[in-house]
Amino acid sequence: MKKIILSIYVCVCHLAYANDIKIYDNLSLEDAVNITKKQNLEINIANFDKEVNELGIRVANGYSFGKLDATLMGLRSNDAGNVFGFKLQSREANFGDFGFDQFLGAFGSAMTNSAGLPDFNAFAANMANPDAQAQLLGIQPDQLNYPKARNHFDTKLTYMIPLYTGWKLKSYRDIAKMMSKMAGLDKEKVVAEKLFQVEKAYYDISLLSNFEKDLKTIYHNMEKLRNTTLEMRKEGYAKKSDLLEVESKLANIERMLRQTEANTELSYQFLSFLLNAEVKSIKTIALDAPDFSISVKEVLAKNLDIKKAKTGLAIQSKMVTVAGSSFQPQVGAFAEYGSSDNKIFNDFKDHDRYTVGVKLSYNLFNGGSDWATLQQEKLKKLKVAKQVELAKKGIALKFRKIKTEIKNFNAQIESLQKEVELSNEIFLSYQARYDEGLTSINDVMIKEALQLEKLLGLQQVQTRRNEKILELARLIYGENK
Repeated sequence: MKKIILSIYVCVCHLAYANDIKIYDNLSLEDAVNITKKQNLEINIANFDKEVNELGIRVANGYSFGKLDATLMGLRSNDAGNVFGFKLQSREANFGDFGFDQFLGAFGSAMTNSAGLPDFNAFAANMANPDAQAQLLGIQPDQLNYPKARNHFDTKLTYMIPLYTGWKLKSYRDIAKMMSKMAGLDKEKVVAEKLFQVEKAYYDISLLSNFEKDLKTIYHNMEKLRNTTLEMRKEGYAKKSDLLEVESKLANIERMLRQTEANTELSYQFLSFLLNAEVKSIKTIALDAPDFSISVKEVLAKNLDIKKAKTGLAIQSKMVTVAGSSFQPQVGAFAEYGSSDNKIFNDFKDHDRYTVGVKLSYNLFNGGSDWATLQQEKLKKLKVAKQVELAKKGIALKFRKIKTEIKNFNAQIESLQKEVELSNEIFLSYQARYDEGLTSINDVMIKEALQLEKLLGLQQVQTRRNEKILELARLIYGENK
């Protein structure tokens, strides 16, 4: 039963996926590029990273506006210090809270004589007596020391804002903006890579399609040769080995055709993965990708890796400023407004209070760690500057290398195209001579093998040349190609 339920679940999921995915037929390269930019999963992930860093700018900006907190605190205590503090904060403390009822009772006894009548002279005498003083001052007020438990509700708004931080906050805002720019460059690199792969897939499929046509032409010619051999064998002019050799070549071409079809299918599967859709067929494109005429200076100005390296250098410069802020005074301000009572929000205005202030702090000594941190950031800046220089030289070298390789491939293609044309003419010539009995089947097979060799060589060089052209485009333009 569980297996049946699992099978049904898998089928439902498969149908849901099949209904959700888009299917494209006869898709042009331009449309494929647009679809890739919108639907490719890696590009979508890179876009999320970019949006996260854009929100980082808002986070960094927010620190400059300070912080406003609302606090509501509810307490209950019979601790003497707490209860007296609660009453004092609520502006409700009175002399009775100090135990003045007991003090006044003792004070009144000191003002009477032995007859129990008020007598100032008796009071003066009692006050001059150290024992009487000690007894009066030694009274421990019960209401102060053993108060009843009290509720306390404190409501307040607190606002703190930095006024001067030695340019630290401004540097963090600038760093956040540059990090967002860096994320944008990362996204452009991902887009450039995916478009490179899409275009390469189009060139691969187009080359395979053209190669398949050439193979079918060769196969058709070999079929004609086989039919001729069969007829000649009937007349006694060809041997069984001649026929077997032709059949062997036909089988070899069939194998190459199946391999070409399999490679085409794999290319379509990869293209579908890049587009996050199912591509059934495409509009084939010209087999030779267009070359680019551009200077090294323009490459260095447009290359994404160099832009990232320069942005990294700018970020490190700001980190030096951040480290240097430790040697600057830090100034901040705060304001607080609140009210307290034994009942929540009770008589708020009568019990309200406020506090405002400014704080200045200056780091005089920190064991030398601030100085060491500043030196670290300066060294890092020098390191990144060298990395920028290295990136420029590396990109320039790579550009020149690709241009040289393209030039070499162009020469090879031009030569191979002539060789393919000649090998085809030679094969057809030897086939005609064989039909007339002027040459052996072995000579015809040699020319056929040479024809296939030249055709395969041309396809391989065209593929490698197109890869280099696309690599050059990715090196120069990135997303904006």
